[in-house]
Amino acid sequence: MGKSQTATRALAAVGAGALLLGAGTALYDLFGPSLDYAINEDPDCPLDSDEFIQFLSLVTNGTVRPCRLRRLRNGDEFYPAELEAIRAARNSINLEYYEFAEGRVSSEILNALTERARAGVEVRLVVDACGSFHTRDSYFDQLRAAGGRMCWYHPLRPQRWREINNRTHRKLMVIDGETGFLGGAGIADKWRFPTDKGPAWRDTVFRLDGDGVAGLITTFSENWLECSGEILSGPKQFGFYPQTEGAPGFVVLSTPHGGGTQARILFQSLIKTAKKSLCITSPYFLPDRSARAALSEAAQRGVRVRILTAGPWIDHPVVRKLSRRSSRQLLHAGAEIFEYQPSMIHAKLMTVDGQWNVLGSTNFDHRSFALNDEVNLAVLDPQLAQTIDGDFDEDLKQSRRLTLNMLREREAVPVIDHLVDHAIRVES
Repeated sequence: MGKSQTATRALAAVGAGALLLGAGTALYDLFGPSLDYAINEDPDCPLDSDEFIQFLSLVTNGTVRPCRLRRLRNGDEFYPAELEAIRAARNSINLEYYEFAEGRVSSEILNALTERARAGVEVRLVVDACGSFHTRDSYFDQLRAAGGRMCWYHPLRPQRWREINNRTHRKLMVIDGETGFLGGAGIADKWRFPTDKGPAWRDTVFRLDGDGVAGLITTFSENWLECSGEILSGPKQFGFYPQTEGAPGFVVLSTPHGGGTQARILFQSLIKTAKKSLCITSPYFLPDRSARAALSEAAQRGVRVRILTAGPWIDHPVVRKLSRRSSRQLLHAGAEIFEYQPSMIHAKLMTVDGQWNVLGSTNFDHRSFALNDEVNLAVLDPQLAQTIDGDFDEDLKQSRRLTLNMLREREAVPVIDHLVDHAIRVES
């Protein structure tokens, strides 16, 4: 064998090893390992009772406060609403986003923030360094020059390699400590305009008013301290007045700790205690073993379990293939799974029995539940559930229902094909 052939084979072996390592890392992020979650004793109380509200808030470390919510469907609704709130700010604006991409949308947001900063409003912005990898630091120079503050979350530096897998996936905005926005959407053109990669994304953001906004301030304060070393303080941040109207709800601040998070506890608890219906929307649906077992058990005890996830426009096609493989158990149990067809669906929503609503940044996968910083709001509001379920039914009209026959058609995933099958078997 010649030297050139030996060198070629050696390089091929190194390449294959790197590919396998990358695939293994990706599978770890998607599938685990994760804690086993189980509720051995079902809380014996109605889901709309004070006892259940107390149970759910205590196990997730959330403080119950009155919340008033307005659903904003797609970028044509939520970006103008956010801009209107920014331009009306008098004291403070705090933002935290996984993705803040250069473009028309972000330029308009930055211009509004810069104008408010010049007017004396305290503006603070946290942006994830990985989620916004292609955004230049200089993009925020005008905001800084106007007196605004901007920090990167976990910058990609060799000395911080231990933090590289922990990202802030949160999407939130707080205006004057009185108005908040949270949901699935970041700041990028793809949520409002068609791009060369497809139609504008389908997503949902909520405007939050009332005392519940305090939970978003707590969430922002955590990562602002981590990024800047500064404890959020001062009358411009905390000079708001209590507002007592609204439905009972609480912000679930979720960050990795011991492999489990408060968001995971929230989802598991509500799935276990559902009596009639579960409607879940998640673009990346990769439930771990405990979640699959809980969803299957819910379907088998008569709960109507319906799951809406991304279809052909998904931005990570391999995740769709992995999701289909992990869905067999749920279909066997009687759950219904649908793939959205018109565009990429990116909303993260769950309603339970037409009463409880969970909304925020958490995907139904291991990365969101165990690796990312996330934020969710759980609120007991049947009227809001009716709105969210109405949107869900409209989205289902534009979706394709998965069947076991469809999943029997083997979809090859190069290199990691066998690793995926093994990971799912281990997690089953």
